[in-house]
Amino acid sequence: MVSWFRRNKPEADTSRRLSTEDLAAAFPDSTQAAPSAPAPSTAVEPVAAPARDPVAPAPAAEPSVAAPEDAALPAPAAAGKPGWRQRITSILTRDITELFGRNPKLDDDLLDEIETALLTADVGVTASTQLVESMRKRMKAREFADAQALLKALRGELVAMLAPVVQPLRIDASKKPFVILTVGINGAGKTTTIGKLARRYKDEGLSLMLAAGDTFRAAAVAQLQAWGDRNFVPVIAQGQNADAASVAFDALQAAKSRGVDVLIADTAGRLHTQGGLMEELAKVRRVLAKLDPEAPHEVLMVIDGTTGQNAVNQVREFSKKVQVTGLVVTKLDGTAKGGVVFALAREFGIPIRYAGIGERPEDLRVFDAEAFVDALLPESLTG
Repeated sequence: MVSWFRRNKPEADTSRRLSTEDLAAAFPDSTQAAPSAPAPSTAVEPVAAPARDPVAPAPAAEPSVAAPEDAALPAPAAAGKPGWRQRITSILTRDITELFGRNPKLDDDLLDEIETALLTADVGVTASTQLVESMRKRMKAREFADAQALLKALRGELVAMLAPVVQPLRIDASKKPFVILTVGINGAGKTTTIGKLARRYKDEGLSLMLAAGDTFRAAAVAQLQAWGDRNFVPVIAQGQNADAASVAFDALQAAKSRGVDVLIADTAGRLHTQGGLMEELAKVRRVLAKLDPEAPHEVLMVIDGTTGQNAVNQVREFSKKVQVTGLVVTKLDGTAKGGVVFALAREFGIPIRYAGIGERPEDLRVFDAEAFVDALLPESLTG
């Protein structure tokens, strides 16, 4: 048996040494398949060509940063008063609707119930008392024919209380850059508000720069940079835990050298009770003033509309350190109260520049007293 394998082994070796011509002659049918062998190589070559294609559409890739987020967000609120009514669902609306739906008598009990509704909606003791006492005097003077007339007068009083703080923010073109310093407690929505303001000012044809001064919160710098990329706005940033005053200083220098119209500086959120952190905020203001004695030209405090009467204490303490010149009340679409706006207007008289009634950039609205009151107490309630 062994000898048989030895005799056949050379034959196997010989078969492996056959040339291509011999194989082609032995198997003529395989010549049809031979051209298919190079086919994979010809199919692979086109794959190499698209390697240059990603370079070409690169400019179009930038808008795609916003596309996923925008697609996931709800549609923007309708323009004008309907948009405010659509997004602000107040407990005051419910209580007043129930109260006046009973066609109540014009008496002190009615005024007491109105006061309770105002307090429940976070209007505050001082503002609620002022409103009710004004209604009481007018009722005793027989100015109201019925409860509906009183309700109409209440709407007018609410609008009048907000009228002094309806002062939109105007960018002074003579101050270049116009520096906006944003402040507020943790989670109020400062960074998001900055992104929405960047979109607004960009649409108005202004050149912008952002300063990523929130160097404490994880991913805050990256969040602001994402807003900058989305709006094609440069962002000056340093590493996490960097000195916020240093970031603001560098940003102002860069904005001056580039002739930017508006510089918006972010800051880390801090509780108004944290003395050391509040001092750091004051330092940012002082450092900005070294480059421009008038900077910042606007100290914009962002208030979370869901925090209620605590917002009054926040504004009071922040104003002591950085002289707040304007307010942005956010998340009004996320609270059933919203009456804190009246408390802030009554207590401080600081202009309310913007109100947030939704998640989209378009939902950061210039504050409109009549639209806001109409959302709380729709005119339809007065008949």
